[in-house]
Amino acid sequence: MTRIALHWQILIAILLAAIAGSLSGTEQGLFGVSFYALYQFLGTLFLNALKMLIVPLIVSAIITGISNIGRHQGFGRLGMKTLSYYFFTSLMAILTGLFFVNMIAPGVESQLGAAEIQQSLAEKVGNKGADDIVAVFIRMVPPNIISAAAEGQMLGLIFFSLLYGFFIHRIPAEFGRTQEQFWNGVYHVMMQITDLVMRFAPIGVFGLVAAVVARTGLEEFQGVFLFFLTVLLALATHMFLTLPLMLKFLARVNPLRHFQAMAPALLTAFSTSSSSATLPITMDCVEKNAGVSNKTSSFVLPLGATVNMDGTALYECVAALFIAQAYGLELSFATQFLIVITALLTSIGVAGIPSASLVAIGIILGAVGLPLEGIGMILVVDRVLDMCRTSVNVFSDSCGAVMIARSEGEEGILQK
Repeated sequence: MTRIALHWQILIAILLAAIAGSLSGTEQGLFGVSFYALYQFLGTLFLNALKMLIVPLIVSAIITGISNIGRHQGFGRLGMKTLSYYFFTSLMAILTGLFFVNMIAPGVESQLGAAEIQQSLAEKVGNKGADDIVAVFIRMVPPNIISAAAEGQMLGLIFFSLLYGFFIHRIPAEFGRTQEQFWNGVYHVMMQITDLVMRFAPIGVFGLVAAVVARTGLEEFQGVFLFFLTVLLALATHMFLTLPLMLKFLARVNPLRHFQAMAPALLTAFSTSSSSATLPITMDCVEKNAGVSNKTSSFVLPLGATVNMDGTALYECVAALFIAQAYGLELSFATQFLIVITALLTSIGVAGIPSASLVAIGIILGAVGLPLEGIGMILVVDRVLDMCRTSVNVFSDSCGAVMIARSEGEEGILQK
């Protein structure tokens, strides 16, 4: 018997949740137990499972990703160019998302929670100023890394993981290999647990969505479609404007030829929602169709599949602000700055598999004090947006390979 794909299971769960929540409301129940309480139980269980994954998954992903850089003896110039490109394009993607979500304000159409909930959140989230921007950088260097992990202070944990991964290959080789094998093992175990949790995602999504519908009604989901369009517009701007302009003026190549060269990889990324699974095809297109040398592509592209997630970083930023708007909050510059920094850092540790960004969004919401229950809204459109943002991730990696190859003096790129 053919098993229904996960994204179809989630879609069915959302439809059933909308029906169940609207019929039951918050009062109906059976044997003294309200359906609303059951919805909350299922949703909370799923969110707790996601929270359980956050620290070990992000730490192991970042350490293994950064330590992979150390394998390359000629890291120096090529490595700094690659990391600088990835940092810049991820930042540009986040700022693009920030611009569109503030301009369109999709969450205004989806007011969640009662007035007292919104007021308590406003007191918790909204009162941030210049001191809080300084506090962001202070939290990046925690005095106790164990305490930071226990308290969910992810900025400090991410910074520590970056340092740890960087220095793994700067200790004696026998110790470095042991460390790398250990963290690779942790990462693969966490990927298996993540896969297990995601198998139960339809049940968790049912609980989350049904609880929201039961409490607020179906009309509160009108803004989700606007959120969907906002993310698509921001992703399209980054993919069809920002990156092609960089190809044109920095690499001095024809962007249209690059789109043609990368078509197979982009279609694969769109259909699989996995930059990791697309990596072999990406490398093949970049080398055979675009003309980049294996020396450059074999370094830039695997690293990009791990740490360069332009579309994911953009999506995380827009999702966090959308949820804040849905709770009726106007975020200060300091809070939005915190979201930008957190999205930039967490995008490094997002696994290149479908829906992995849900873990990162949970980190961002926690960092600014927003409830994780808001994730239930964006799950309605997450699958399609996952396909789109993965395509942006892969295209950005390929643009990086072309630009870095050109900066290294390679000739004949995109000349076919």
